[in-house]
Amino acid sequence: MSYNGVLHNVTGVIHMSEGILAGKRGVVMGIANEKSIAWACAQACSEAGAELALNYLGPLEKRVRKLADTLPKAPLIHPCNVQSDEEIEEFFAEIQDAWGTIDFVIHSLAFAEREDLGRDFIETPRANFHTALDVSSYSLVGIARAAAPIMSEGGSIVAMTYYGAEKVIPRYNVMGVAKAALEASARYLAHDLGPKGIRVNCVSAGPLRTLSSSAISGVKQMLNRAGEFAPLKRNVEVNEVAQATLYLVSDMSSGVTGEVHHVDCGLNTLGIFVPDDV
Repeated sequence: MSYNGVLHNVTGVIHMSEGILAGKRGVVMGIANEKSIAWACAQACSEAGAELALNYLGPLEKRVRKLADTLPKAPLIHPCNVQSDEEIEEFFAEIQDAWGTIDFVIHSLAFAEREDLGRDFIETPRANFHTALDVSSYSLVGIARAAAPIMSEGGSIVAMTYYGAEKVIPRYNVMGVAKAALEASARYLAHDLGPKGIRVNCVSAGPLRTLSSSAISGVKQMLNRAGEFAPLKRNVEVNEVAQATLYLVSDMSSGVTGEVHHVDCGLNTLGIFVPDDV
């Protein structure tokens, strides 16, 4: 069935109709491979009619370009290491030279040293803490600062987060702290950029099998438990996260800013994981 341009299939997964982003131009940052949330978002936005610009980090160029070749509209592709303000500024300058303005940015960037996701949080070295917050949190600030001047007609910035920002998820550790900083940064950015008509929100995805999650010790058990106890009795799919992001970058969410939108089959609503028959 359909209404207001939104289509529902028999599995209950929402698919936005073609054209919802027609005439829009946006940036998707953080594609690592075909399983990444960023790639799912790029596909959803492209299919909805948007022109895209993508970044890559050094050795990932070949992989990003190969994926980009499958999109219906050829995207702009430029390098950008988000630990460098100069590279962020150069990245958006290249986009401005090509397009003039943009309508949205999707931030799907995070990093922590693998060893910090397998030991107690208290053992996190100072340098590793700085790196995790720099890549996973401060990058949103630097990107928003560079993007805002070319979002002259307003628009939307969306960042990917996780429930470990709100509650303790064992072994998520410094990444949970970084995501908490990311969510707080999004709220402050929403305040700063609101007068310019720029909205800033986060999507909190449930556990997913991605390159990033593979670094977390015990992720398989985490996925199994999440699928067992979530109200929908399953794990979220990456395309569902992408569709929620599509809503937030589109005009359909024109009155939404400063929010964390959970896409996790209801897992965040539970106070404790217990079997239904207890």
